[in-house]
Amino acid sequence: AELALAAGDAVFFEHHVVLWKEPALAISVMDVGGGIQRMAGGMPRILNVATGPGRIAVSRDAAGELVVLPLHPGMEIDVRGHAFLAGTHSLDYSFVRLKGLTNILHGGDGMFMDRFVTEGESGLLLLHGCGNVFQRTLASGETILVEPGAFLYKDSSVNLETSHQKVRTGAFSHDLYLAELHGPGRVAIQTMYVHH
Repeated sequence: AELALAAGDAVFFEHHVVLWKEPALAISVMDVGGGIQRMAGGMPRILNVATGPGRIAVSRDAAGELVVLPLHPGMEIDVRGHAFLAGTHSLDYSFVRLKGLTNILHGGDGMFMDRFVTEGESGLLLLHGCGNVFQRTLASGETILVEPGAFLYKDSSVNLETSHQKVRTGAFSHDLYLAELHGPGRVAIQTMYVHH
């Protein structure tokens, strides 16, 4: 993504996603807090902030799809770790820890997700999805089961739980763990993933 920032515009991002920037573009840092919890989840505690005027380009280092999400006031989006690319200065950035997903992701730490919230003004959120990204909109009470690594983002109105199923074939059986998402709201699924 190549971003042209006007004077006073700002975007925040992780330090390792920068491809290039114009020399005049100011860079500062933002401490997002969370300390040891964020570090245990493999998430950064310090983000970079670029303030215009000037241009900057950001990218993840994997094949995939750039997802551009306009966020209007009052919206909340939860994003899987390592998918966030950049966000405008109008977004409030924090994180949530979902307990009960221990057996699916992060081997005992549960699942940490980035949370982006808009308050008084609209914002823009850029994500990187591995492979292709598909969005499903769930009605109230509608449920979808998703391979945990394929989950990319969801509206905060969507509830996320663990679904554990025993799959049997004759004398053999294995455990199948899926992310169970309950509407209403949007859910995004990526077609390629790596279990961390």
